[in-house]
Amino acid sequence: CPSGTEVLSVEYKMNLLAPARSDRLVAEGRVIRPGRTISTTQIDVFAGHGDDRTHIATMLQTIIAKTGR
Repeated sequence: CPSGTEVLSVEYKMNLLAPARSDRLVAEGRVIRPGRTISTTQIDVFAGHGDDRTHIATMLQTIIAKTGR
């Protein structure tokens, strides 16, 4: 985003899937649909180490970029 741009949440939904029983959490995010002002993203959170990990949360969000005031 250019300098002076604010990013605000329009909508989000988070599903907690399992307890976070680990010393390490890893979040992986991706942009599903980029837009000039409105974008949609998805985030998945995993607990564990290496290949032994548990999917503990997932989130889908819509964000808006606002420039200036």
